[in-house]
Amino acid sequence: MTDTQRFTSVWDALENTPQEAASMKARSALMMALAEVIRERGMTQGEAAGLFGVTQPRISDLVRGKINLFSLDTLIDMAATAGMAPMVKVSKPKALQRKRVKRTAAPELEAA
Repeated sequence: MTDTQRFTSVWDALENTPQEAASMKARSALMMALAEVIRERGMTQGEAAGLFGVTQPRISDLVRGKINLFSLDTLIDMAATAGMAPMVKVSKPKALQRKRVKRTAAPELEAA
């Protein structure tokens, strides 16, 4: 019998820590949005490179999804340069379930 694990995101399954998964989710979303903007505007990679102040091979890496070559800071800067409004959404942690401790009356002291 095999145990099956289910993950919310592919990054949760692939990355070693929740922190690494969160970074990859954010970078992935930004890269896909940037590639879509380049496509929607009908820009060549050279034109996109000029807009973002990077080289054409760098844009090639972006549209090919080479996520490990881009930092979150770089992608946010590129999105802002493209006229997008990149935002960070932070949610509160899920409530930790605390076990209820049954309170009992304090034991009475016995007189000696």
